[in-house]
Amino acid sequence: MTSFGERLNQLRKSKNLKAEDLADIVGVKRRIIFMYEKNESKPSFDVLIALADYFDVSLDYLVGRSDKPMRG
Repeated sequence: MTSFGERLNQLRKSKNLKAEDLADIVGVKRRIIFMYEKNESKPSFDVLIALADYFDVSLDYLVGRSDKPMRG
């Protein structure tokens, strides 16, 4: 199963986003994005929802509980 950090890293790279750009989008510091990607920290619900909304994926997909990115 893919971890949240791995999934976030894949999604970020698929959009050619720098960590600092994603950090600005969801309202955290760049260092926090790297901590998420290394599974050293977990986002708040608000940040998790902002990430899912930005990447247009389900929360289950984002956290690695599903391999289907579709919402609904």
